[in-house]
Amino acid sequence: MSNQWVGFIGLGHMGSRMTRRLVDSGQLVVGYDTRPELAAQAGARTAASVSDVVELADVILLSLPDSKAVEAVVLGDAGVLASCRKGQVVVDLSTAAPASTVRLHRKLGEQGVQFVDAGVSGGAAAAEKGTLTIMAGADEGVLDDLAAVFAPIASKVHDMGPSGAGHTAKLLNNFLNAVSLASTAEVMVAAKKAGLDLDVFLEVLNTSSGVNFATLNRFPKIVHGDYLEGGLSSALMMKDITLYVDLMGQLGVPPVNASGPLASFGLANNTGYAQLISNRVVDAIGDVSGGIRLAEPLPPTDKES
Repeated sequence: MSNQWVGFIGLGHMGSRMTRRLVDSGQLVVGYDTRPELAAQAGARTAASVSDVVELADVILLSLPDSKAVEAVVLGDAGVLASCRKGQVVVDLSTAAPASTVRLHRKLGEQGVQFVDAGVSGGAAAAEKGTLTIMAGADEGVLDDLAAVFAPIASKVHDMGPSGAGHTAKLLNNFLNAVSLASTAEVMVAAKKAGLDLDVFLEVLNTSSGVNFATLNRFPKIVHGDYLEGGLSSALMMKDITLYVDLMGQLGVPPVNASGPLASFGLANNTGYAQLISNRVVDAIGDVSGGIRLAEPLPPTDKES
């Protein structure tokens, strides 16, 4: 393995798992988070600041909540832009606004630094296994140089085109995820209230035209009380849907199907589920349907608590 240092900024549910994958693969990793203990927990060297990461690392990965956070880290005092050097590569693994991404690409490019937008899909489970899908927007040839960094965390890397294309693809994908999760949650609450056997009903869906990611991967666990804690919160899902609506406005495409997930995750966010995993949208819908629960929640594990 090369002696190249990889920096990781943002060590939450996704970032910590990706950092651990990099460390376990033999990469030299320095990490920074506003919660200093998270770097050591993920096996990385602890940095005291963003600038400390930038001064040491050749490739810097960002996993942050939104464009506002990304811009603060890149453009803020003692941020990436203030500390960077020619030849570095900054990879934004966040879900962010493509227009912001393009601006950051231009600003860092003026300093000889490559900025790659690399939206990831697969959630915390894929991050832990190293099987994420990456949708990347980058200048020609840059992704080849990142192959060793991406290999421990992703099983598929797609070159979507120039700067902003990766985050555009990510927003479009996340919207479909929001639609399928919200719609399936509504249907499963109805199935429970109608007295259907939920396991049998899921078998029907998964061999019929209603099959989707949520029916295949989420609800077989949820109907037995496992909400798959540790993934995207309802608040972050709502942020992604809002970014999607903004993007559609910029593209001139009417977001005619956005009202459903906006209503569903708006309900979840305003009834106590904002900071819980987005799968809890099923409980928010259940609450307003007469207090319906698909199953009693399993007790939290040490990892979740």
